[in-house]
Amino acid sequence: MQRALKWFSIFTTIIMLFVLIGGALVTKTESGAGCGDSWPLCHGELVPSQITFELVVELSHRLVSGLAGIAVLILSIWSWKKIGHIRETKFLAVLSMFFLVLQALIGAAAVKWGQSDAVLALHFGISLISFASVLLLTLLIFEVDKKFDSKALIIDKTMKFHMVGIIVYSYIVVYTGAYVRHKGASLACPKWPICSNRANGLPTTLHEWIQMGHRMAAAIIFIWITYTAWRALKYHRNQKVIFWGWIIAFILVSMQVTSGALVVLTGLNLYVSLAHALIISCLFGLLSYFLLLVSRSNINAELSSTNDQNFS
Repeated sequence: MQRALKWFSIFTTIIMLFVLIGGALVTKTESGAGCGDSWPLCHGELVPSQITFELVVELSHRLVSGLAGIAVLILSIWSWKKIGHIRETKFLAVLSMFFLVLQALIGAAAVKWGQSDAVLALHFGISLISFASVLLLTLLIFEVDKKFDSKALIIDKTMKFHMVGIIVYSYIVVYTGAYVRHKGASLACPKWPICSNRANGLPTTLHEWIQMGHRMAAAIIFIWITYTAWRALKYHRNQKVIFWGWIIAFILVSMQVTSGALVVLTGLNLYVSLAHALIISCLFGLLSYFLLLVSRSNINAELSSTNDQNFS
């Protein structure tokens, strides 16, 4: 039964990844209105009579999201029963289901009544939290923490600050990126890293400022993760999960910055744009795992302090 749960958790994680990529595909191809203003049906029909590319993209995303909802519900109940004794299981199960339903409702509301670009930009971020919750559930099911003895892991205050700060800030960066897409500002600045060939290269219009604002936010998180990876390399070589985790984070954020530049330089190439969404999803999942490690570390520190007091 445990083996079946492991395979199902992998399946659910992959499906959630397809939901994220599918949402990005809908935005990139401007297929949000592919089914008209009907939801959950397409143009009020169970089987659409007139097939268009936008309809196929939008309907496929809805079907995958529906499948993901069923899979996440099953995984939540299954993991609750089998590994509910692990402290984070029930919280992650509820979190993954709640945010999956929330992103579905926002998507439905956008179809039925329309939404502002600012609200639509939340859609990807909400799906990202649901994906991260499912990913963490999968890691708990595979007992990844036992491979490095998480009960002995204690993280210093400086590293905790970076772990918590970076994931909070990364969500802001994700939001600005989603806002760029929904605002139609992806190619507002055709040059990279500057905005244009003008004398100072600075933005002058609202869309240019939105685009450059996202680039600045992305530059800050790249520098922040690079610095934290350096700290892990220098001070945490004996804590392999932290050491290798930040090395992977640095590789992912480097790929993210590169793909972001290529999105502009290739004129919104679809495959590059989808890769951009995929990489940030993987990076956010990793940063979420760091947050779980911080939680474990806090408990370990409290237990260690209690034990020391008992012995004294």
